[in-house]
Amino acid sequence: MKTSEFNFNLPKELIAQEPAEKRGTSRLMILKRENGEIVHSSIPELPKWIKPESLIVFNNTRVRKARIFGNTINNNFPQIMHTDGQTDIKNGGKVEFILLERKSLYTWRSITSKSKKQKIGKKYIFPGGVIGEITAIENKTEKIVHFNRPIDDKYLNIYGHMPLPPYIKRPDNKEDEKRYQTVYSKYYGSSAAPTAGLHFTWNIIDKLKKKGSEIAYIDLSVGLGTFTPIRSENIKDHHMHNERYNIPLETAKKVNSAIKENRDIIAVGTTVVRALESAWVKDKIIPGRNETDIFIYPGYRFNVVNKLFTNFHTPESSLIVLVSAFAGIDNIRLAYRTAIEKEYRFFSYGDAMFIL
Repeated sequence: MKTSEFNFNLPKELIAQEPAEKRGTSRLMILKRENGEIVHSSIPELPKWIKPESLIVFNNTRVRKARIFGNTINNNFPQIMHTDGQTDIKNGGKVEFILLERKSLYTWRSITSKSKKQKIGKKYIFPGGVIGEITAIENKTEKIVHFNRPIDDKYLNIYGHMPLPPYIKRPDNKEDEKRYQTVYSKYYGSSAAPTAGLHFTWNIIDKLKKKGSEIAYIDLSVGLGTFTPIRSENIKDHHMHNERYNIPLETAKKVNSAIKENRDIIAVGTTVVRALESAWVKDKIIPGRNETDIFIYPGYRFNVVNKLFTNFHTPESSLIVLVSAFAGIDNIRLAYRTAIEKEYRFFSYGDAMFIL
C-alpha cells in the first residue's frame, strides 16, 4: 500500500494557528463507520453521541517545555574565565533542540533544527549558562546531548518553550502553556500534546460521568513515534520509534470488564489506541509500564477500541493511516474531503472527529 494513498491537498488557511477562543467549543464531525454517514456537530454536543456505561480512556501525559535554543560555541575563539567564574564565549548561530527523553542525569535524546549540521563534538551554550555537547547520533537524526549540569523540568519550566508543531507558524506564548496541555494532564514526559484531549473540559467530563460513562487513564509519552512522518514509499516499510506507556492496574481492570460486558471502549486520541492495543495480550489488557512501536495500518484487527475521538491529521502520517485502518480508507477520504469543503480547522489546534 503506497504512502501517497494517504495524501491530500489542504488549503493553508485551514491549518489552525491558534486554539479555539474557548476550550471545548470546536466543531465536531461524526463519522459512522458502517455506512460512511457524516453528521456535523460540536464538542458541547458530544455527550449525546456516547452511550451510557461507555468506558472513555484518556492519555494523561503532560507536555514538558521541551524546546530550548542554544548557540553554537565557536571554538576558533579563546574563552576568557573571569574571577567570578563566568566565561566569555564567542557564540555562533542559534539552534533549536527538542528534548525527547532523559537518558541520565546529564544526558538527553533530542532532535534539532539544521540537523545535518549538528555533528558529534559540537558544543552549544544554552540559557542560564548551561553548556551542552553532542556525544552521539542515533537513527540518523536523534542527537544525544550531554549537558554540564542536570537539565530537569524545573530548568525547562524557566527556560524552555512549548514544543508547538512546525505547521504552527508563530512563536509559543503564555496561552499555549495552558491550551497545548490537557486539563487532566498529570505526568511530565511528552514532547507533543495528545491533541484529541485538548477539546475536553472538566465540565464536559462531568457531564459524561453523570450520563453514566466510566473514565480511565493511560500514560503514553508522546514523542517521535507519534509525529515522525512516513518517508517510505510503501507504508509497510515504515518503522515506528518506541514510545513509553503505562497502563495502571485500575485502568486494565476497567477495560477488561468493559470488554467482557460488551460495553463501548472509546479512545480519546490515537495514543490511547496504540497503548491499549499494545497492552492486549492473550485476550486481556496487561497492566504496567512498557514500550511500543506498534504501527497500525489498514488490515489491522482492533482488539480493544471500538470508538475513536480524534483530530484531523497531517497527510501521509502514521496518524491518518491509523484512523484509516479504524474507519476505512474510503470513509476517511470522504470525511477529509467534506471537512475541507466545510472549512473545518485542521491539526493540533483544530476541530475534532468522533468515529462510531
